[in-house]
Amino acid sequence: MVPAQAASLGAIDTWGASFAAAGVARAGTTVALHGDVTHPVRVASITKLVTAWAALLAVEEGATALDAPLGPPGSTLRHLLCHAGGYDFDTSTVLATPGTRRIYSNTGYEHIARHLTEVTGIAFPDYLSEGVLAPLMMTSSELRGSAASDLWSNVEDLLRFAHESRTPTLLHPSTVAAALAPTFPDLDGVLPGWGPQRPCWWGLGPELRGTKSPHWSGATASPLTYGHFGGSGTFLWVDPALDMTCVALTDRPFDSWATAAWPPFSDQVRAAFAGAA
Repeated sequence: MVPAQAASLGAIDTWGASFAAAGVARAGTTVALHGDVTHPVRVASITKLVTAWAALLAVEEGATALDAPLGPPGSTLRHLLCHAGGYDFDTSTVLATPGTRRIYSNTGYEHIARHLTEVTGIAFPDYLSEGVLAPLMMTSSELRGSAASDLWSNVEDLLRFAHESRTPTLLHPSTVAAALAPTFPDLDGVLPGWGPQRPCWWGLGPELRGTKSPHWSGATASPLTYGHFGGSGTFLWVDPALDMTCVALTDRPFDSWATAAWPPFSDQVRAAFAGAA
């Protein structure tokens, strides 16, 4: 790494976490690592990305369908994957008619996991491990609880997952393209920690930057930048315009420190590594 690149990643050490590690990839090749990238931590809502991939795998296998009814009346698997099912954040209270608002919900993803267990006959943690984690060589990753928030993983494994999202081998490329496109693109909503967004783009699992501002992936992120952040102080983004991935993992719970630190960090990483390959 040149000094500017090392400095951009090294800024993670100023975030006040007792653990911090990061990595950057360009065009599927890891170009920089910082910290202990083999150490697994709870990645919180980044979990939803791998849960979504398991759901899409079940769709491809014919065990379920995106239009399968799931959740409140009028909701489907598609609605729950993109947080349009109307559920409250962490209860089964229905706050809106499905398809009318983007309401971020852990509950929806827990319903997805139970649904996949029912239709496949395989306990969801096993289905996720055998169907997604093992084939992608995510050997340090393990679901230890909720399908919405309890994956433990490390920088190396998440870089592998991000690469898979760019050059699919597990799912058909058309399935991945659909997952990375805005679903119900006109819905407004609130991005937790970042305020109301109009519209609030989401794919079938990944959050999409779109026109959201402010945004944790930085002011210079292209509109189709996708990924997820987690309440445990973690994020993963992929910017297709640069074919660049950044993973940052800490053990400091998300708060105002993150809204202040993450956007400039991401912009600095993007600028420092734009020429790397």
